[in-house]
Amino acid sequence: MKPIDEQHIAEPGLVVLDITGGDEDTVRAVMAALEERWATSGVGRVRRDPGEPGVRARIYADVLRPGREAP
Repeated sequence: MKPIDEQHIAEPGLVVLDITGGDEDTVRAVMAALEERWATSGVGRVRRDPGEPGVRARIYADVLRPGREAP
């Protein structure tokens, strides 16, 4: 994954979340739940690193803006 720098998340409320889980379904479920709570980059690519356990994904979120399920 690309490194994160200060410019990348310079605005208040912007976060980058790296998610690690035991399997792809779990990681996708976490990303979907975050998408309901906050405005996010959506359910993204899930990847496996050779020799490393589990799978990883990255999601970008704006915690100041509501997600899909907000009123």
